[in-house]
Amino acid sequence: MKTEQNIMELILTRRDKLSKGHKKIAEYILEHGEDATFMTAAELGKALEISESTVVRFADKLGLKGYPELQEKLQEWTRNKLQNVTVPEFSAKTMDHWGVIATVLQSDMQKIHDTLEALSEETFAVAVDAILDAKHVYIVGLRNSAPLASFFYFYLNMIRRDVILLDTTSSTEMFEQMIRIDEEDVFVGISFPRYSMRTLKAMEFARDRRARVIAITDSVHSPMNMYTSLQLLAKSELNGVADSLVAPFSLLNALIVAMCLKNPDQVKDELKNLEDVWSNYQVYAHDEINYLNKDVSMSPRMRKEYE
Repeated sequence: MKTEQNIMELILTRRDKLSKGHKKIAEYILEHGEDATFMTAAELGKALEISESTVVRFADKLGLKGYPELQEKLQEWTRNKLQNVTVPEFSAKTMDHWGVIATVLQSDMQKIHDTLEALSEETFAVAVDAILDAKHVYIVGLRNSAPLASFFYFYLNMIRRDVILLDTTSSTEMFEQMIRIDEEDVFVGISFPRYSMRTLKAMEFARDRRARVIAITDSVHSPMNMYTSLQLLAKSELNGVADSLVAPFSLLNALIVAMCLKNPDQVKDELKNLEDVWSNYQVYAHDEINYLNKDVSMSPRMRKEYE
């Protein structure tokens, strides 16, 4: 058994011969393999309302050397599944462009709805206060989560000071950039499948330095939750060529808006400072066009093209 698919096949072939309790475990793993991957025997038992010893004996029944080997095989299966990127399959009915648009957008809307249903209002409020009250806010998001981290940093930096985006590809440089993190700071770790080990290590470092660690991820069983008790969960899906990150972006947008409403005076001051800088140094004079601004500076050729 060298791949995780084999462990699933093994469970399928032995399922009918298992006891009632062990069948319950088998069904859960077959349906929720990715979630089970990061669960301890105690956590899996609690989720299924059975004893930890029953979970351990289940692994023995499969001919494995206890639960650690079962978990190892599940982790192998998850890695193989996430590494196999394929083009999403659509039925013949939706192969036209409009069908693809409708299918993808409806799926994204459902993820936003599911995120809203599962989100804890209390946890969200605590996260907003923690980020606003922190001396420094460190943000990290790598690989497919890098756009999320950049988006959050860009807008958070507009409404409060001392925001640091850790965007280096070097683990050494990352720790160097957060060497002064302490209990007065907040660390925001953003990671979705495929989870980033560098992000996980940075979160561990922040926790060890007593910083408040916030995880923005997809599941209560995500490994990102190992180093924090404050998780904001947004539904994501690895559906082939591109990951669906619509719900995570919406969650981050909600955080930004909530912070603006929570501390409007400070936000106004920060934005006023930014506007003064943009105006004094003509930051956007030759970079962006605001069609509502009649005084926008445009070259004669550009003005002729847009008139």
